[in-house]
Amino acid sequence: MPTQNLPVEPCILVIFGASGDLTARKLVPAMYEMAKAGLLPSNTRILGVSRRPKSDDEWRAELEPWARKHNADLDESVWRDVASRIHYHAADATTADGMEAVARRIEDLDSQANTRGNVLFFLSVASSLYEPIVERIDAAGLVVEGKRWCSLDPTNASWQRIIVEKPFGEDDQTARALNRTLGRAFEEEAIYRIDHYLAKEIVQSLLVFRFANVLWEPVWNQQFIDHVQISAVETVGVGQRTAFYDQTGAIRDMIQSHLFQVLAFVAMEPPTDYTPHHVRNEKVKVTDAICPTPLDRVAEFCALGQYGPDGTGDPGYAASEGVAAGSTTETFAALQLHFENWRWAGTPFYLRSGKRLAEKRTEVVVQFKPPAANLFRKLPILADAKSLEPNRLVFSIAPDENLSLRFEAKRPGFGIRIDPLEMVAALDRNGDEPVVEAYGPLIIDAMRGDQTLFKSRIEVESAWDAVMPFLNDASAAARSGIRDNYAPGSWGPESARALLARHGRRWYEEDRGT
Repeated sequence: MPTQNLPVEPCILVIFGASGDLTARKLVPAMYEMAKAGLLPSNTRILGVSRRPKSDDEWRAELEPWARKHNADLDESVWRDVASRIHYHAADATTADGMEAVARRIEDLDSQANTRGNVLFFLSVASSLYEPIVERIDAAGLVVEGKRWCSLDPTNASWQRIIVEKPFGEDDQTARALNRTLGRAFEEEAIYRIDHYLAKEIVQSLLVFRFANVLWEPVWNQQFIDHVQISAVETVGVGQRTAFYDQTGAIRDMIQSHLFQVLAFVAMEPPTDYTPHHVRNEKVKVTDAICPTPLDRVAEFCALGQYGPDGTGDPGYAASEGVAAGSTTETFAALQLHFENWRWAGTPFYLRSGKRLAEKRTEVVVQFKPPAANLFRKLPILADAKSLEPNRLVFSIAPDENLSLRFEAKRPGFGIRIDPLEMVAALDRNGDEPVVEAYGPLIIDAMRGDQTLFKSRIEVESAWDAVMPFLNDASAAARSGIRDNYAPGSWGPESARALLARHGRRWYEEDRGT
């Protein structure tokens, strides 16, 4: 049976890091939305765990303004029902005593709500706490799934699963270490490495667009596609997150995680079925097929930058409080990746993310090759044209959700004059349908045991392997002179334009004239 058709089973949702920003802004409002949609089982309980002492009622009162902010038309009866199922426990989950106390609270809630021992852990804490908490979960005996051979009734055995928030490691070695720790406590089928980008409507629409239409698959390969651009850029700076960001940078923060998920959907082979096993297997093949970037040529395959001062009081990244002296952490990164497989050999993929740029845009640009022969090359009005403009397909993820296709057409009138046309299809939600917080559907998927939109162990490790040349010592040449090398409100450092220009290509905004 496809996992999407499986029932959503009740559980105790244990959120470690309950006092954090993510829980208030995203997770609890998402659970309200799922309850309103009728997807959250009535006996599911939410247990927040954090060190700060507070009562159940105090935590509920703290969460209510966030639920109202996220839902202007909050249904009072639904919220009261959800709030009554929210509980809080003060404990240090990295200690044996703290986790044993959490285990007792889980047992009490389970017996009251009859959740049959089902527990979904959510790590909403600093990544440095992931491994200590997982080790304590294991030591406290909270995970029994995987020991079904000991069960008298295996068909009714309880499950325990864990959702791990990004960043999933800081590099290839820490990611592997975290995977080993998780693997000692949980079966791989119980580990849900979450990336909320995969809950975005337009990202999922990529799969439907590619595999539910006969038009695109025959030309979705290196024979017809010249290159692909995947961008997630924004106008805001680092703000108050300088201490965190200086240890992270654009590659770790966005490219290795979010953009690689989009890359996988663009580049994957057709799965034989829409099931977790088949979809995740094809995603793994994508990251596994990325060519290793030559360590002595890293600067040829990337453009890295830091935004400078804006002249109105913002000192620029390097001079901001909390940034280490001489820091070469990138606030802009553009990487050129290639594949060693039959579909994409010779077709470059450009992944780009940056702060303080000219526009906020998240998009996928598929640039096709120009026609092999220009039938109209001898016409007087095209005498100087060497080739026709290529077709281009753009998936806009943010701020608008739409799909556009550029193609050439004859301009009405005497003679042959060719003009580009652009067809645009809006893919955003029906105005009567509410916008749903991305975490909600993903948490519900975890409750039903559907891993389709979650990352696998091999996929995570392969993604880290692909970006490590741009993060380790081999990237030193690309980082030289990085300080203040692009102005706020621009499209990044000059090296970003050169990355494509040296092969006769341009970024999408250059074609749009922005």
